[in-house]
Amino acid sequence: MLSTTDFRRGLKIEMDGVPYEIVEFLHVKPGKGGAFIRTKLKNMINGRVVENTFRSGEKMVKPDLESKEMQYLYREGEEYVFMDMESYEQMHAGAAQLGEKSGYLKDGMELKMLLYKGQPLDIDLPASVVLEVTETEPGVKGDTVSGASKPAVVESGISVNVPLFVNIGDKIKVDTRSGDYIGRE
Repeated sequence: MLSTTDFRRGLKIEMDGVPYEIVEFLHVKPGKGGAFIRTKLKNMINGRVVENTFRSGEKMVKPDLESKEMQYLYREGEEYVFMDMESYEQMHAGAAQLGEKSGYLKDGMELKMLLYKGQPLDIDLPASVVLEVTETEPGVKGDTVSGASKPAVVESGISVNVPLFVNIGDKIKVDTRSGDYIGRE
């Protein structure tokens, strides 16, 4: 059990059978009456943010979350298939669960997956990934305007803004947090 005194950003709690992550919290002590805590909570299943108020000292349930080392194997329609690195069991995660992070997955990539009651909830990607450019306009010699960029589609299907000198077949390093081009490999 967790108490309201344990509240901090990033803490995960369970309310009404749903896991939430604390985004913001504020301890309020009015002149009259008991203290309370105003919070903004992010639903870890659907991503919605809700506001809730807790009385000081109220107890909350700690959610059944576990982190496992997984390896991304392949995409099967709208599902992504992962393998547990310890038991070699395969697990499917939907595109809706992974969101934008699915655009940075590469076959054979090892990562950590957050599970809630044995079901995939979220993945932790490395800070950057190396992806191959599959589509982009050719770079023209003499086009050396400082800071100019063009869109490029990488092997996973996402679009990244890259410098003019990047061509099809080049391997580029992409920041998974912002989606920005870092450099060539």
